[in-house]
Amino acid sequence: MVPPGTSPYHDLLVTHLATWSRHDTEFIMGTMTHDCVFETSGGIDPWGRRYEGQAAVREAIEEIFEMLSDIRYMNARHTVCGDRGVSEWTMIATRPDGTRIEAHGCDLFEFKDGKIHRKDSYRKRRLTR
Repeated sequence: MVPPGTSPYHDLLVTHLATWSRHDTEFIMGTMTHDCVFETSGGIDPWGRRYEGQAAVREAIEEIFEMLSDIRYMNARHTVCGDRGVSEWTMIATRPDGTRIEAHGCDLFEFKDGKIHRKDSYRKRRLTR
């Protein structure tokens, strides 16, 4: 694990996740490459749903913020090794129907040119009792 302040990529992950909790789409997009890739945790394909390029990724993020207007991330831990990184977190949000989500998850990252090139998201799906 890389201690905070010793890797620009570690600091990038800390900042990136904090801006998700602030719903700052502009800043999030500024942390990602022009040809970025975002793979969501849900979708019909084995990789979830894939968005490629700034415009598509921006749209996907804005849809998430619209659907989960109070989404925030807590208990974050970040690890970097070379041009790859991992962020572990707890996501808390409210669905449009009023039900709450609290789930552990992680993002796998690939870096390029000092920015996030690929973000691959995973989160636990809680079953109802």
